[in-house]
Amino acid sequence: MNEADSLKLSAGLTKFGLEELNSEENADLVVVNTCAVRQHAEERAYGQLGNLTKRKKDGDDFKLAVMGCMVSNNNKELQRRFPMVDIWAKPQEFDPIIDLVVDNTDVSNGEFWPNTFGKPNGMTAFVPVIHGCNKICTYCIVPLRRGREISRDPSEIINEIKFLAKTGIKEITLVGQTVEAYGNDLIDIKVDLGDIFEKIENINGIDRVRFLTSYPVDMTKKIISAVSDFPKVCEHFLIPVQSGSESMLKRMRRGYKISEFKEKVYNIREVMPKAAISTDLIVGFPGETNKEFSDTLKLVEEFKFDKIHTAAYSPRPGTFAYRKLEDDISIEIKKERLQIIELAQKKISTEKNIALIKSVQEVLVEKEQAGKCTGRTKHNKLVHFNGKNILGQIINVSIHEVSPWSLKGTLAETNEIPII
Repeated sequence: MNEADSLKLSAGLTKFGLEELNSEENADLVVVNTCAVRQHAEERAYGQLGNLTKRKKDGDDFKLAVMGCMVSNNNKELQRRFPMVDIWAKPQEFDPIIDLVVDNTDVSNGEFWPNTFGKPNGMTAFVPVIHGCNKICTYCIVPLRRGREISRDPSEIINEIKFLAKTGIKEITLVGQTVEAYGNDLIDIKVDLGDIFEKIENINGIDRVRFLTSYPVDMTKKIISAVSDFPKVCEHFLIPVQSGSESMLKRMRRGYKISEFKEKVYNIREVMPKAAISTDLIVGFPGETNKEFSDTLKLVEEFKFDKIHTAAYSPRPGTFAYRKLEDDISIEIKKERLQIIELAQKKISTEKNIALIKSVQEVLVEKEQAGKCTGRTKHNKLVHFNGKNILGQIINVSIHEVSPWSLKGTLAETNEIPII
């Protein structure tokens, strides 16, 4: 989401005649786009701001703007800590940054931002379809920073994807904090994520569509069927469960029962038996008992996810958990539980990937350098192989070697490689 915001702001600044630089040296404007999902991300932003503040104090003449999830309605403490920052802008709040460096602009209430699109480097792009989040998870700061769910107009989304297709983008990922909630807030338009999938099918140049992040309650059978029905949509789901324990889900205020999460996974696998399903987990959440952690481990072993993003709980100031729940799980126990989940998933991933040896996989070539290519399958498997002059193409690759996290292969004989 932040990457998409940065590209959009950059495109807006470019429209007013500014030029993007490769580093902050000699810049007239430096923008720090911040993430606040985890404490480590904020600490990195603090370090960057500290370095930039020192440069300004030493006499460097540039404007400094901070945007993104670290910025809220009340920035008094940040302003006190970093007085050299010229403007603080919340997510998608681009106008104040434009006004900081461009005189006599009026980009509000017009068609400037809906028709301003950034061009990513590479073959893939993120396209936000819904901003904000209505959920009340006790550990999460995102709803407080990004606000409530606001869906973009479908025509605006499609126009952006058409623009990206003309620039050579081959794969787009539709993003939102809860991407399947798209359309729920649109009063005059009856539309959901499946309808967007259908519209993208008719856009020439776009070969693949991905989407994230899913929320179990919002995932309908219609959306699941749409993933199966439309060839461009990748059969890959990222559905965070966070815990396999019923009592833990209640404490996290996730808004669903573990039986409901399992039902969604069953629904997916009934329609698409080979679909890849990934999830997110938190270990060491306040009060997590051995039994609650054991329930999570059992869920991992039962469903054999293709990938798991696991994090040890860290308190986020401003959240309910930070205010009301004691962070009573020691660092040692958090690390131990993290390692147990990672080892279990490593074994599962290895077994899944070994089953792909001698198979032929369709790979979208996303990177190519000195004859070394990297890309992903529709199921989001990372593949490394040798090849030349095939960037952006979907290539058949014969798999002959695997690790828990990636595949290695050679060009299959069925490929028609351009003669250069």
